[in-house]
Amino acid sequence: MSKIIAIAKKELKSYFSSPIAYIVLIITISVFNIFFFMIIDQNREATLRDIFQIMEFLFIFIVPLLTMKIFSEEKLTGTMEFLMTTPTSTTAIVLGKYLGSLIFFTLIIGLTSSYYFIIELFGRPDRLAMLVGYLGIWIEGALFIAIGMLASSWTKSQIIAAMSSYITLFLLYFSISFIKYFSGTAETLIRYIGTWSHAENFSVGLITTGDLVYYVSGIIICIALTKLSIENRLWR
Repeated sequence: MSKIIAIAKKELKSYFSSPIAYIVLIITISVFNIFFFMIIDQNREATLRDIFQIMEFLFIFIVPLLTMKIFSEEKLTGTMEFLMTTPTSTTAIVLGKYLGSLIFFTLIIGLTSSYYFIIELFGRPDRLAMLVGYLGIWIEGALFIAIGMLASSWTKSQIIAAMSSYITLFLLYFSISFIKYFSGTAETLIRYIGTWSHAENFSVGLITTGDLVYYVSGIIICIALTKLSIENRLWR
């Protein structure tokens, strides 16, 4: 456990030592703030449902920028081989890097918590629905990070890693658009694979076992595949 935490700290430190992380952080919060005040001004509703949907869509673009360097940079600089020869298990390396990235993502989410207090100050929101909505955004981001980390383990090119993440996340997000072309089992499968329907439940304050299983199992699968990717080809 101590090694996982140590790697997570190192990964988190690498974010704050890079100007790209600060740029992404500033731009992300600025864009969120603009949409928040636009939505509140237009809807006049004490809810964050619409902003949660905006955040979900924008994280498709933001997360690949945060995850593209997790392993690809290590491979490019040759430090991955050194890391693999240390008395640190592959599992610890993967979990540590994932945890570090997840903490940075959580920081971004945390900086938007002011939206809750602003709405609380001027209205009477459904507190439980808003908290559940934040949980949904966080756990979906956790899945996006796991996907981005997996893509980063495939290549030493950060650009290719980012593009692979974009393609995967876009397919998951927009898969709902292809439902009309299918029926029966195929339609059910596509609806389940897509992130939109699962995130929609959280945004309205609904937690279901199926949605939790979807996100948690997706995260576990991506982490396991990342471990296999590293062991079999990344650093060799």
